[in-house]
Amino acid sequence: MTTSLDDDKAENILTIPLQGKSAMADYMVVASGASSRQVAAMAEHLEFKLKQEKVDILGLEGLRQADWVLLDANDVIVHIFRPEVRDFYGLERMWVDDMSAEIVKVGGDA
Repeated sequence: MTTSLDDDKAENILTIPLQGKSAMADYMVVASGASSRQVAAMAEHLEFKLKQEKVDILGLEGLRQADWVLLDANDVIVHIFRPEVRDFYGLERMWVDDMSAEIVKVGGDA
């Protein structure tokens, strides 16, 4: 998943382990795209690649406006934001007590 996002030039890709914190998934991936168009394209590419790998997509929300797209791939929840929307919601802060110890940065800007 993170490889697809990295290939599409996603920014600030973070993987957050959720084991012991939530039963909804094992991991959460959070990434940013520079524009709504890029956010939508990244989500569509990721959905296509996961389907090719026979990964069940349980939900895909927010694609129409593409300010914040959520892709539920069962054990992994992916959130792709425009940067200002990501800053506003601060989703990663909700899941990590000590962010430096728990979050794994992925990609070229890590």
